[in-house]
Parts: sequence; C-alpha cells; structure tokens
Amino acid sequence: MGEGGGGGGLDVVMFPWLAFGHMIPFLELSKRLAARGHAVTFLSTPRNLARLPPAPASLSDRLRFQSLPMPAVERLPEGAESTADVTPDKDGLVKKACDGLAAPFAAFLAGRAERPDWIVVDFCHHWLPPIADEHGVACAMFHIIPAAMNAMFGPRWANAQYPRAAPEDFTVPPKWIPFPSTIAFRRRELFDFLTGLFRKPTVPAGSLPPTTNLVTDDDAATAGRSEVLQWLDGQPPKSFIYVALGSEAPLSTNDLHELALGLELAGVRFLWALRSPRAGGALPDGFEQRTRGRGVVWRRWVAQVRVLAHGAVGAFLTHCGWGSTIEGLALGQPLVMLPLVVDQGIVARAMAERGVGVEIARDESDGSFDRDAVAAAVRRVAVGGEREAFAGNANHIKDVVGDQEREERYIDELVGYLRRYS
Repeated sequence: MGEGGGGGGLDVVMFPWLAFGHMIPFLELSKRLAARGHAVTFLSTPRNLARLPPAPASLSDRLRFQSLPMPAVERLPEGAESTADVTPDKDGLVKKACDGLAAPFAAFLAGRAERPDWIVVDFCHHWLPPIADEHGVACAMFHIIPAAMNAMFGPRWANAQYPRAAPEDFTVPPKWIPFPSTIAFRRRELFDFLTGLFRKPTVPAGSLPPTTNLVTDDDAATAGRSEVLQWLDGQPPKSFIYVALGSEAPLSTNDLHELALGLELAGVRFLWALRSPRAGGALPDGFEQRTRGRGVVWRRWVAQVRVLAHGAVGAFLTHCGWGSTIEGLALGQPLVMLPLVVDQGIVARAMAERGVGVEIARDESDGSFDRDAVAAAVRRVAVGGEREAFAGNANHIKDVVGDQEREERYIDELVGYLRRYS
C-alpha cells in the first residue's frame, strides 16, 4: 500500500468513463498529481489510450497507462471503444461494455503487488466500489461537470424528499438550495454547501486548464507542425472563428444544415472541425464549394488547444462542454455558444452572464435553432461592434482561469484530503 497517510507519495488509480470529454480532465488531474510526486495509474481501453495526448516525459516514472481489454458487445461496432466512435443510439452499448470491464478491473486490482491508496472513479462505475472494498481500497468520485451543476442534480435523498416530475421543475432552482441561486458562488460557500448536501467531503480540483506547452521544439520547424496549423500560419490575425462541438454532439441533419448555412450567411472566415459520427448526415449541397476561400471543414483530428492558441483564431463556436469551455477561456477566446446536452446549457448561461459570448437563440417551444440565429450570434462575437467588449471580457476571464498559483492551491488542497482520508 502507498504511504498516503504519512508524508510519502500517494498511489492513485484513475478510471474515467469511455468518453474523451471525461478522459481528458482525468488525464489533466493525473498529470498534476504525478507532478507532485504521487504514483498514478490511468486506466482505459487500448484504443482510447492510444488516442490520448502524450504525457510529459518528465512524468513517465510516476504516470503509468494501463489498458483493460474492451469487452465484446453485440451490435457494438468493431473498434468502437468510446462514445466518440458511435452514434447516440449506441451509447447504451458503450455503457454495457463499460459494465463488462468489471472482471478485467478486478483482475488488475488483484494482480497488483501493493494496493493503491485511492481509486478515482467516474459516474458510471456503479460496480466498482464493492470490488475496491474487497481489497480495502478507498474510492473517490471525480465529477467533471461544474460544481453548480452537481448542486442542481442533487443527491438521492434530496430528490426523494423534493421530487421533480415535470419538465418545468427543472427550469427553477431545486428546493434543497437554501439561498438565492445563481451560477457564481464564493468557492468556500459552494463547496461547504455541497459537502452538506451530498454528506461527503466535496473538494474543488480547479478548472484544470491545459498544461501542455503550446509551442514545442518540433513546432519551430514547419515540418513539425500539423497541416492545419501550417494552414492557419498563412491567415490574417484574429480572422477566423473555430467551430467544434465535441466528439459527442447529437446533431440532427437539420441542425447540421442550419449551422452550416448560418456560418455561410454570417460571411465570416471559419475553421470547422467535423469528425463526429454523431453529426447527422452530410453538409448542405454545395456548401463547401460556396464557402471555399473563407471556410474550411476539417474532417481529421485537430489539436484543439493549439488551434485555439493560434493568432489567426479570434473566436470559438462551442457546445460548452466544460473542458472545451475552459480551453477557450484559458486562451482568451470569446464564445459563440450552442449547448446541446447535460450541463452545457448551465455553462452557456454562466458564460453569457460574464459577457464572454453569446448563446445561439432557440425556439423555446422545441429547442430548435435556425441559420439566422447562428449568423446573428456569430456576427455579434466575431465581427460586430460588440466584438471588442466580448474579447476584453474573455481576456479578463483568461487571467482568472490562468491563475496557476490558485490552480496549484486547489490541487494541494485535494491532495491534503486524499492523505487525510486514505
């Protein structure tokens, strides 16, 4: 067992859900723990590990990647190991495969020479705590969503006491929040409240902004830069809006068409990273031909952080997944926001309140949006008279998100809790 209860390093196993929106924050936290001298084992399936960004070589002796075999599930496509590999109707199959990781995980834990101090799990690992209990290992859950969203979800006891049966019940603050509800709380107030609400210690991990160096030795030579970055090198400063809706965007064909036609109507330069199998159907007929010269649809992998850091990019059209939002804010990009699922609407409202961007307007009756709404939001953020105000607010938030001293305090406090309870 590690020496977490004393002054030595902790031994921590990190096990995220099979989605890159979860794996990346787990990896960022893993790197920060390893940088403090703690031993970290990061678990996932082989193809997912192969697709993660490389960890710094300086952490290689403390950050280890361990693959667990992806279980075969009927109707799950061959090679599909994450939600990015399937359409939304097959998400249940990925969850079934995740449940099938119980036996490989048990074998992994039983085969270790020393038991770890902690296993950090995700929302999906309902089967894992009993296995950990057999080996006397403590578990912690890492929620990658904003703390305010955890308060909105609430624990089982609160939902039982104050049931929410109608959709309208979710449009107002839940009854277990005893103060006027906003998205912005003082950190200590919020986490003390969450500790009482969930009846377990609740500790912030920080916003986990990207730590990878944005310029490497390889970048100094043109041959070492990716094709998309080389292409951006030839574009005017702040002239492009980067469009990326994550690997799990559940866009219908109509949504995809309205988004594309809205970009066309806005008349702006754009770089659209479009790889997800979840984007329904093809782009509108003739769209790429009509926008050639000012717009590019990129269907290969994109190093998102480096694209957002590029001088040619002046705005970010995002789904407001928390990881993508933090990456955009950490690099000072104003936001055009198209939230789609889970916490993304809450995140978008919070960002709009802070004046860092605009949410694409929707029909309140059915949630649909059209090309005119897309064009209006894009113009306001990218080319309109409000552009400088949005950019200024984004740069202010950049200073907050980029406060490394504060981020380091968050991780130190988290490590203190892990030591105390290990």
